[in-house]
Amino acid sequence: TSGPVSPAQKAAAPEPGANSAAPMSQPRPAPPPPDTASQTPPPSAIPPASATASVPPAAAPQPASAVIPPKPVAEPKPAPEDAAPQAAATPDPTTPPDRAEGPAGTALPGSMPLSPPQGRQADDAEIAAIKAEGLTGRQLRMARRTALKHGVSAMSDYDAVRQLRNRGIDPFARSNMLELIVTDDDKGTDGSATPDVPALRPSTDPAVPRAPGLPIDDNDRAAEIMRVQRDIAKRRRRRLVLLGTRLAFFVGLPTLFAAFYFYVIATPLYATNSEFVIQKAESGGGANPLSGFFGGTSFGTVQESIAVQSFLEGREAMLMLDDEFGFRDHFSSPDIDPLLRLSPDATDEEVFATYRRNLRIGYDPTEGLIRMEILAADAETSQTYSEALIRYAEARVDEMSQPLRAAQMEGARDSYEAAEAQLIAAQQRVLDLQEQRGVLSTDLEAQTVFQQISTLELQLQEERLRLSELLSVGRPNETRVEVSRQTIESLEGSIAQLRSGLTDGDAGGVSLARISSELVIAQADMETRQLILAQALQLMETARIEANRQSLYLSISVFPVAPDAAAYPKAFENTLLTLLVFGGVYLMLSMTASILREQVSS
Repeated sequence: TSGPVSPAQKAAAPEPGANSAAPMSQPRPAPPPPDTASQTPPPSAIPPASATASVPPAAAPQPASAVIPPKPVAEPKPAPEDAAPQAAATPDPTTPPDRAEGPAGTALPGSMPLSPPQGRQADDAEIAAIKAEGLTGRQLRMARRTALKHGVSAMSDYDAVRQLRNRGIDPFARSNMLELIVTDDDKGTDGSATPDVPALRPSTDPAVPRAPGLPIDDNDRAAEIMRVQRDIAKRRRRRLVLLGTRLAFFVGLPTLFAAFYFYVIATPLYATNSEFVIQKAESGGGANPLSGFFGGTSFGTVQESIAVQSFLEGREAMLMLDDEFGFRDHFSSPDIDPLLRLSPDATDEEVFATYRRNLRIGYDPTEGLIRMEILAADAETSQTYSEALIRYAEARVDEMSQPLRAAQMEGARDSYEAAEAQLIAAQQRVLDLQEQRGVLSTDLEAQTVFQQISTLELQLQEERLRLSELLSVGRPNETRVEVSRQTIESLEGSIAQLRSGLTDGDAGGVSLARISSELVIAQADMETRQLILAQALQLMETARIEANRQSLYLSISVFPVAPDAAAYPKAFENTLLTLLVFGGVYLMLSMTASILREQVSS
């Protein structure tokens, strides 16, 4: 099929878009009488076996790779110049053989006689059946391009599918995609490419001249495949170069800057590590047997440990560290790199952000340990900061336990003080009674009186015995009898006076019984206050013991030691992390752009 084309073949070949300009209802030109020899298709007009397929039923859609058997199509033979009128009368290749018409609308011999309305109805029925197949937009565009390549004039995409199938051409075969290439011969007279055909880049190989609308042979197909492969390889190389450029600009360049900063510019920071635990005194039991279940374990001090961690991470600890050791001045030094350096007039928020960035503290609830790491530009300063923060934490722990201990001791202390005051008042009352009555002890006073009465009674009994001896003689001595009687009366008066002094008071005086009763009552009250004071003292001691059990202690397990080498920055890890981050961001953005471009193009 390659080689020069005669003018008769150019006249006989259908022009692209010629049938689309005229409505399908116009009568076709009358063909000459049928000739069996002329209806035999030449070998070049028969499509290859790979492009043929059986026509599927209209109601059931078939895959694009289905093979359609070709129908015999009459192709015009080369004719001399004077045969142009006869070639012009050749039937339209878009018309199926079974619908070929003769002159003046008469059917050709061997064809089905159909009137123009019946032909249009049959075409509409075939198009409706093709629409029922549910073809995709991509398949319809492929059919339109294949129809334009083969010079088939169709009113719509579905009509293009119908006419291609009637010609025995599979509109969806992959082998036809290699033929959808625009060459210089496929362009119009004005130099523009055929409409709706994607234009590819021109190849350096000269295109083989061939007649428009005629199928290409094996040599032309191989040449077009090679040209397409070279074009694909060129595009692939260009895309690889563009991809490498984008990766170098969006990923490699930021990674290079990050590596330069971490290896050259970044200030080395020294880290001091320490570990401490907050403990509570173990409970030895009490009224509630479950009160000391969690005593002495890490679960009993979870709240206190979290509170201490929050305190060390807060602004209060930062301000205390700044006031004592000049945290702001240390990180405002010119030796610090620009990304970490604080300005001299930095606000508290900026200083606090730097403090949080250089302090790493965490609480492990399983072990109850608080691990702290503080960074500074030199090792000694880092150790000083760590020791200061531990000291602040210990003071805060004492402050947290002090209110609880004070609340437990307050009631017991008040009770003890009240009992002590009442006891002092009772003692003062007993002392006042002793001073007022002049009696140190009523028991001693009563004992003394009873001894005196006993002595007087003994003397009285002796005198009575002597008097009875004096009276027993015949002539008693009156004088001695009288003396004895007076002595007896005197003794009886003394005894009566002593006895009356115990119960009856003299003029303006108080009896010993009353004084004794007052002293006994005052002493009993004093003894009661002494018992109350003893109980209050015992309660206060118990409360003190319970308060000591609630005391919190900060125990240091790892003491802060000054490091001898810088721990940060980790140059290699940070550079690798920068590479991964920028690579991931570029990957997500490129995938998003590709998805959006695919959605817009489809």
